[in-house]
Amino acid sequence: MADIGYISLLLALGASLYSALAFVIGVRKRYPELVASARNSLLCVGGLVSLAALALVYALLTHDFQIESVAYYTSRDLPLIYTLSAFWAGNAGSLLFWAWLLSLFAAIVAMQNRGRNRELLPYAGSIMMATEAFFLILMIFLTNPFQKLLSTPAEGSGLNPLLENVGMIFHPPALLAGYVGLTVPFAFAMAALLSGRLGDDWMRSIRRWALLAWLLLGLGNLLGAQWAYVELGWGGYWSWDPVENAGLMPWLVATAFLHSAVIQRRRGMLKVWNMVLIMLAFNLSIFGTFLTRSGILSSVHTFSESAMGPFFLGFMGVVLLGSLILIYYHRQQLKSENELDSFVSRESAFLLNNLLLVGITFAILVGTIFPAISEAVRGVKIAVGTPFFNKVTGPVFLALILLMGICPLIGWRRARMNDLIRSFIYPLGTATIVGVVLFLGGIREWYALVAFSLCSFVISAILFDWFRGVRARHRVRSDNYLKAFLGLLWGNKPRYGGYIVHIAILLIATGVVGSSFYKMEKEVALAPGEAMTIKNYTLIYEGKTEKVTQSKLVTTATLSVFNGVEFIGTMTPEKYFHRSYQQPVTEVALRSTLLEDLYVVLGGWTADGTTTFKVLVNPLVSWIWMGGGFLFLGGLIAFWPDKRERR
Repeated sequence: MADIGYISLLLALGASLYSALAFVIGVRKRYPELVASARNSLLCVGGLVSLAALALVYALLTHDFQIESVAYYTSRDLPLIYTLSAFWAGNAGSLLFWAWLLSLFAAIVAMQNRGRNRELLPYAGSIMMATEAFFLILMIFLTNPFQKLLSTPAEGSGLNPLLENVGMIFHPPALLAGYVGLTVPFAFAMAALLSGRLGDDWMRSIRRWALLAWLLLGLGNLLGAQWAYVELGWGGYWSWDPVENAGLMPWLVATAFLHSAVIQRRRGMLKVWNMVLIMLAFNLSIFGTFLTRSGILSSVHTFSESAMGPFFLGFMGVVLLGSLILIYYHRQQLKSENELDSFVSRESAFLLNNLLLVGITFAILVGTIFPAISEAVRGVKIAVGTPFFNKVTGPVFLALILLMGICPLIGWRRARMNDLIRSFIYPLGTATIVGVVLFLGGIREWYALVAFSLCSFVISAILFDWFRGVRARHRVRSDNYLKAFLGLLWGNKPRYGGYIVHIAILLIATGVVGSSFYKMEKEVALAPGEAMTIKNYTLIYEGKTEKVTQSKLVTTATLSVFNGVEFIGTMTPEKYFHRSYQQPVTEVALRSTLLEDLYVVLGGWTADGTTTFKVLVNPLVSWIWMGGGFLFLGGLIAFWPDKRERR
């Protein structure tokens, strides 16, 4: 299978290069037969890379340890689901997954646009195939997923124990699919510039692709946070790790684009800005792929250092320079059709939202790469820690939450004072009441108090605007309120799906603030029979047991848990000692409720049976995961095509 996979990659490289060139020559010289040939070649690339992907899957399932990617990341006793997830566990496999997704997305785009976008598709196809060729070149010449070992081992090394978690089945594919998905909007944006077709066609063609990429990135980041929370055993879910930041930055820029695209569609404004945002989002997706492979920054998420770093930097440089040249060349055609009529308008709020999102992305980027810059300039790697990111991003996130509440309440073009008063009175009243109640209830940290009050302001603003729409539909159509609600939701899916997404962000923000400011933590050493208390919980250590399996030694501690005087169950944190890996792996014990998590980590132990535990009470963490569910629901509704898009 190694030979089949490698030959498939070689053929795919030839087909992608041919397709990229034939598309451009065909559309420039007006040879429709050549364009059709390029399109067929693009579809062949999808088939060939799919064949290579299937070859690697087959090698994984049959334990073909002659192939390096199989020997290094699987073993015979590895469960089937983790054997399959080993596909993207290594450097080469994850690149193959990237290339496979891009080939499928390109094929879908080609089939979607059969008979339409005749001027745009050749250029878009060429850019997607050029990107595909770049990743194929990396695999063929630098990190071959079908590289054979000189001698075939009898057994594989097995998967990193940290990756044996259900989150790793979904987190990397979602994040990679989000990265790859941004290629399609970028390709169409550049196609519009190259063809001179700068009307609304390219924007209509990419709306759902941009939304899909944004949704996958968001879910990928949340799944990664959940994995870190339950698997790494430090009690948190986001550490501003470089690779975490690399996944967050394109999501923030894509968020800015989704908002500014609304202004372009409605008012013909921000055309240059939207081109810049798409270019930045795509470049940041490549940067995220580069960061895990360059070795310039250390992270629990990165692969081992490879020689690919300069190639990624060169590719990003070409993309950045080429995009800026095209945007500058077409700057006159990209002039806005309208200007801001008033600073108190929805357009202004959206623009401020964009500036804040891009600003916070820039701050995160600087903090992420500063250690590498300081090492290159001064020879000393200066770490940028969590306090920097929290201080820089915290106030900006508050401002963004405020804008989420303001935007639905003010009109386009110009807001009248009477309308503002009528729209803001209920949300402001709600926020004031919530703030006073929380203050009287003991909330004194100013950031938490402001954040919770702003979240209540936004949720009341969303519900107030939604209720006005439902009430109007009820009066005009005489629908009952449930039918009016569903009709409103389905009749304007992008708007009300977006409202659900905003509710998701509020839930996530509430969970982040609650768990950041009101977390309680204790580290204790207990002998069997001894107890410790934290908040209103009492934990009694009952003892530990050991179990030997084929691949690991499992040590399990048992604690009886009481809430006050009420027994609520037992918790069993564990520590694994895998034979193939030197470091032990922690398996936390977690008891989660809507209000708080009880989180227990097993530390070490002595010969007399005394065992150390780290115990945390994390408030509102479940709100973050609940917000992820709302994010998926709202994104799916907004993504769902309406009748006009189907036509």
